[in-house]
Amino acid sequence: MKKIDFPLVCDVIFYAFCAFLLTVGILRYYRLPAGLVFGTAALLTAATGIGAFALLYRSHSRKNLSRALQKRREDLMLHLTLEESDRVCALLADALGKDGCAAEAAEGTVLGGGKTYVPLFTMQPVSADAVAMLLKKYRDVPFTLLCNTLTPEAQALMRRFGREALTGDAVLALLERTGCFPSPLLLGDLPRPKLKARLKRTFSKQNARPFFVSGVFLLIMSLFVLFPLYYLIAGSLLLLASVLIRAFGVRDIRA
Repeated sequence: MKKIDFPLVCDVIFYAFCAFLLTVGILRYYRLPAGLVFGTAALLTAATGIGAFALLYRSHSRKNLSRALQKRREDLMLHLTLEESDRVCALLADALGKDGCAAEAAEGTVLGGGKTYVPLFTMQPVSADAVAMLLKKYRDVPFTLLCNTLTPEAQALMRRFGREALTGDAVLALLERTGCFPSPLLLGDLPRPKLKARLKRTFSKQNARPFFVSGVFLLIMSLFVLFPLYYLIAGSLLLLASVLIRAFGVRDIRA
């Protein structure tokens, strides 16, 4: 079953609701019959919702695909970081072999196609110090580094000594096109934030200012619109919320 894209649904509802309020405000300003007002508003609301969905669907789909790809890459990098070195080398050797380059694992490296591949998957970007240690160890070997990512200093050092690096995106692409993506992954159980923790983050003292600014903005907007009641009510509620959050909100928002 396909998951509901809640950000897309929220955007569509927002634009449709804005169209409804604007239509009702304008038509009621000219004192048209209530049936005509709400009938017209319903039609324009539906049209706006359909139009917003058509315009936003592709954009949201690209964002969702990008987020899914990023999560898949991060999960893979975590797995390769936590997995035993010999298993990582065997996995990479298998992938390189299926990619047309006969390779074999050998003492923490992968040899194939006249090249030496050195896996170094870490939680943090590989530093220049780590690259320097590899350059010292493989002084006369034109190795290729496989890692999550590199610091700018490490990248510059690799280029200076003519060494190549395959980072997270390239490693992910290699494993996927060769059908060697590991399963199951070593991820552990990531605890989901509890409702209490999410509420604490929402109503922390540091959020009083955004509530206040939003409330003031809505009250100012009520001076320029044809149907200001909604802006007055919403702005007043946000201002009241900002005062209450500032007075009674929590300071520590850590889960």
